[in-house]
Amino acid sequence: MKTLSLKLDDNIFNETEDVLNKVKKSRNRYINEAVDYYNRLNKRTLISRKLARESKLVKKESLLVLSEFESLHDEN
Repeated sequence: MKTLSLKLDDNIFNETEDVLNKVKKSRNRYINEAVDYYNRLNKRTLISRKLARESKLVKKESLLVLSEFESLHDEN
């Protein structure tokens, strides 16, 4: 486990302390879970952006293939 120094804005710290008292969780565990959640959220966002970029790159080719399949279907 890594140790790090963290500076929080006073209002964020106070709000966090209030929540910690209510959920009965250690500050360390709470911050670990928050960072883990935020990492997963950002990874999903990055994947979505990558998928959108790559979809744009293949859009023209995909439409061409779709058109070819539709022509085959129309012939039958």
